[in-house]
Amino acid sequence: MWKEGYRVGVEKIDTQHQELFQRVTDFVKAIKGEGQWEQKVEKVKETLDFMQRYVIEHFAAEEVYQKEVGYINFKQHQQIHKDFKADVAKYAQKFEDTHYSEDIAQEFAGKLMTWLIYHVAIEDQKIGVYVRTRGGQA
Repeated sequence: MWKEGYRVGVEKIDTQHQELFQRVTDFVKAIKGEGQWEQKVEKVKETLDFMQRYVIEHFAAEEVYQKEVGYINFKQHQQIHKDFKADVAKYAQKFEDTHYSEDIAQEFAGKLMTWLIYHVAIEDQKIGVYVRTRGGQA
């Protein structure tokens, strides 16, 4: 699902974005693929665990970069990250409450893919544009 047009121009951030896209794509394929739901629950748990850990690492790296370049929308971007982490935590609770229901997994997959595309294609692109318009390299 990764597209070259999603590049921000910062190697570390772009590499992390590619990893996020790959994980979310694999997750969507796994839950929509053939097989019994019980066999897919492990992939749901794995993806949820990954998202809870990796977004913290990725968001921290992105925020450090934003501070380094003096990104003017840092606070708004930081709030978007905070809101997403809260959404992932809510899904973790939903999964626990429903014993990893298939419906919640489908909802989570859609949320992840939609959020990731929007965030990287719109919000993160603003960082690269900001740096380039100030005469720097993203």
